[in-house]
Amino acid sequence: MTRPGRRRWDWNRNEWLGILNGWAVFIGDGFMSSTVVIAGFATRLGAPNWMIGLLPGIAFGGWLLPQLFIASRVRGRPYKLPVYRSAALVRTATYITMILITAFLADQPALCLTLFLTAMLVNALASGVSGLPFLEVVSKTVPSERRPRYFATRNLYGGLLAFGAGILVRQILAGDLAFPLDYTLIFSLGTAAYVLGYWIFGLVQEPPDAPQPAQGFRAELRSIPVTLQDRPFRAFLHLRLLLAAASMSESFYAANALRTLNFPAASLGVFVMAVMGAAPLANPIWQRVAERRGSRRILRYATAVSVLAAFWALTVTVLRPPQPLALPAYLPVFMLSSIAAQGFNLGHTNYLLNLAPDHARSRYIGTLNTLIAPALLFPALGGLLADWLGYAAVFTASILLGLAAWIVGGQLKRDA
Repeated sequence: MTRPGRRRWDWNRNEWLGILNGWAVFIGDGFMSSTVVIAGFATRLGAPNWMIGLLPGIAFGGWLLPQLFIASRVRGRPYKLPVYRSAALVRTATYITMILITAFLADQPALCLTLFLTAMLVNALASGVSGLPFLEVVSKTVPSERRPRYFATRNLYGGLLAFGAGILVRQILAGDLAFPLDYTLIFSLGTAAYVLGYWIFGLVQEPPDAPQPAQGFRAELRSIPVTLQDRPFRAFLHLRLLLAAASMSESFYAANALRTLNFPAASLGVFVMAVMGAAPLANPIWQRVAERRGSRRILRYATAVSVLAAFWALTVTVLRPPQPLALPAYLPVFMLSSIAAQGFNLGHTNYLLNLAPDHARSRYIGTLNTLIAPALLFPALGGLLADWLGYAAVFTASILLGLAAWIVGGQLKRDA
């Protein structure tokens, strides 16, 4: 919500740097989407379904897993940004490693996939190290009443830029570059965008926190039962666990298109365009809901949309429309999934920052993210289910889990 006398675009320097960081990262996500581009790369190398399902689990679970440990390390530091900058160096190195692995080892699929996933895991862990300092810095530099518009602006125009990345992905995959040079180029462009984003956010002028006593990792672990006594926090944890399990189908939307519906590889670029193009359309709506109804309502609406995405995928997979109609019939799956993801990104962040007390912000963020990290391995179990019963069974499981999450979301404390 814009304060009286303050124009919509009257962001201060720190807010602009955070917004520009988001735009650059969105471009990187357009080139290196784990559920579309990297899943397509793994499919091209003949990866089994459980490994394809593991890709988003590595990307997001690795991001979440170290958060409680990092919370214990940054709690007593007045400045969190140096931790972010150090992690950014590790992330940059792993992206470069992934480019080199793609360029030189694709003719050895097993070795290529093993090393690529290892680099992805290191990258995800480093991302997790930077994630909590990022949220801490945002919470200090962006007032709570401006955060919905701040994140919506990042997501809205970042989505438009990422849509352009999707166009380039399609052109590259449909062009003359032979495999794996096509993916090498795509990953190189994504890396350049990410590095630019890290550098921009590193320029933020962070105000110091009030001195707090440092706690070791064991103390943070011992504090988990105390944190879980907070009933609203516990309800939010239950919702996040169910949503993590329900997300198993997202890993297989692209693989299902390539393996079951027999779409060409260039269709991955169209899927990226659908994912990124839907984001700018969704963000103004989610922002409006956040400002008028609160983050709780966003989470319930986004859950319903994610269930609809899985249902749409199941319907198209079962009906198998003829080829001229198959691609346009399947595109809404990625659009709906993207719309839901934008809602979750805005709703999760705002709800958690509003829920956590200022003096225990790091502990709340770290506890939540660490506890839900193992649940993001559900897509790997979804891969085993796909091998056993097919992709339709995975989509059905996501629908049922999503409906359970929608019910639990109704138990959340209102935050507006």
